[in-house]
Amino acid sequence: MYYQYQNIILPLGISFFTFTQIAYLSDTYKGKVKEYSFIDYLLFVTWFPHLIAGPVLHHKQMMPQFSSPLIYKINYESIAIGITMFSLGLFKKVILADNLAPYANRLFGDASNGELPMLEKSWFGVLAYTLLLYFDFSGYSDMAIGLSRIFNVKLPLNFNSPYKSTNIIEFWRRWHMTLSKFLKDYLYIPLGGNRKGSARRYGNLLITMLLGGLWHGAGWNYVLWGGLHGIYLVINNVWQGFGLLKQYENNRVLRFSARVLTFISVMIAWVPFRATSIEAVKNIWFGMAGMNGTGGDSTTLFWYIIGLVIIWALPNTQEWLGKYSTAVDSEQVDLMLQWNPTKGYAIIVGLIFAVSVVYFKKNSQFLYFQF
Repeated sequence: MYYQYQNIILPLGISFFTFTQIAYLSDTYKGKVKEYSFIDYLLFVTWFPHLIAGPVLHHKQMMPQFSSPLIYKINYESIAIGITMFSLGLFKKVILADNLAPYANRLFGDASNGELPMLEKSWFGVLAYTLLLYFDFSGYSDMAIGLSRIFNVKLPLNFNSPYKSTNIIEFWRRWHMTLSKFLKDYLYIPLGGNRKGSARRYGNLLITMLLGGLWHGAGWNYVLWGGLHGIYLVINNVWQGFGLLKQYENNRVLRFSARVLTFISVMIAWVPFRATSIEAVKNIWFGMAGMNGTGGDSTTLFWYIIGLVIIWALPNTQEWLGKYSTAVDSEQVDLMLQWNPTKGYAIIVGLIFAVSVVYFKKNSQFLYFQF
């Protein structure tokens, strides 16, 4: 008998507070958890800034903060940092992500309806989604970190300029960092990690990424996305095993080439992540390969150029505020035009926030709310 499950009502943020408790229970079983009060535990599980779309919290990062009396005191510097982080995240979402969305939606919508997109439309549409997803999700993470920081609580970093990565291993150390760490600590390592030979190690990588794909959604497109990244990681580890990664470390041309290759590989993998069917994935991949023909595309380059400049040439949010330790695991970075809690920067941040609010769209949604 066939059942329809589309109308099942689930609590908001179920995947994220479930993950936090899985980690807590697993570490308790292993004897890694100290005694915590029940109130602190409830606060840890239900801490509202991260619940909708992360980052994934770990008890050893958060519980000591919740038991500290410092979080109950007003800290104006912390409030200033939090408002700045929140404003920058909102700007990423409203101004950057929302303006890229129409180009991505046009491609994937048409491909889902059976259209065979040509070369230019395929590449520009996938590039739009690649940038859109980053600004949407990293924007939300900045907002969550900023909102939490207003209350003197530091959340862990979730993004660290992932599109600057020069290989897929580095990409997964920079993209959705808290989920990557969770999958590593509670899935990859318990499966055996790299302790039982190369063949078992590569199998563990594939299993981990396939399950990571299924976490995002129970569909073959997510399985394909996870499997593709698993294959990427296996190839990257084999390549690393031969010592070939060291060749480009001190060569700017090779490093740039590696960054572009990694970026393109990630773009190709985003197609099944966004597409609604395997048929749509095939249509777009064929288009990217030029098998559907070539032709003109009316896409404006403005938002693409802005997006690429921001992700490749500018410091990220944490680096700009690096002197003030924005998150649990942020590092101090020394930049010439680094943020400081001054009147000048207050005006700049206020303008950024005002512009974001003015251009906020009623139908604007964070993409990661659906996962």
